[in-house]
Amino acid sequence: MNATVLLDPIRLDRPDTDVRQQPFPFMIAHGQLPDEARSGLERDFPKYTSAGFFPYDPVDCGPTVNTLVAQMTTPAFASAIGRYLGIDNLGQYPTLVTLCRALNKRHGTIHTDSRSKVATALLYLNTQWPDTSDGCLRFLNKIDNIDDLAAPELKPLYGEFAVFKRCENSFHGHLPYEGERRVIQVAWLTSEEEKLRKTKRGKFSRAFKKLFGAIDRKVGAGRDRNASHKTRDD
Repeated sequence: MNATVLLDPIRLDRPDTDVRQQPFPFMIAHGQLPDEARSGLERDFPKYTSAGFFPYDPVDCGPTVNTLVAQMTTPAFASAIGRYLGIDNLGQYPTLVTLCRALNKRHGTIHTDSRSKVATALLYLNTQWPDTSDGCLRFLNKIDNIDDLAAPELKPLYGEFAVFKRCENSFHGHLPYEGERRVIQVAWLTSEEEKLRKTKRGKFSRAFKKLFGAIDRKVGAGRDRNASHKTRDD
């Protein structure tokens, strides 16, 4: 399938696209993937056995997912979303791609993202979602209140897209959720050195979780709904 059919920046310009500059620049856009790509993306998504985000490796994925990642990381796509966020030439920054197939309940605590990130985009791929707010992305006004929403929460369903500029107050997170939650994340970073460091850290995390997955599921499983963590360069 042609990459421009999978992800076209023109689709961002929909009547229901939500673009805001306060309390930090972000955009939420719906229907960003064609229906005919659903089966291919489901088939080609990596079969991770552990929960969390892991560095993208084309070997883990099938051709449809690889095509989608290629489209998400083009300078043209970066420039398109950068205009909504007020970031000039976003495509000049190196990209770090991570994918997540499933989460544990410890994930999703309120945070801002590390200072080495310029902007972060999230493209969701779940074909269905339970009737719950658990696991739904929330952009927030405060770091200590998961219910103080800056915009309506976003269910991680197929074709739902969110992107935001990293700021000192770019608070976001979600209520605890355990289970499948497919998402492709692209972060534009301040340097290639940061990309290398984060990639190494992500690969180590994946290897650790393969060995100690049971421990990873238990750590933080009973976290408070308003749990947060301070900014760190991770």
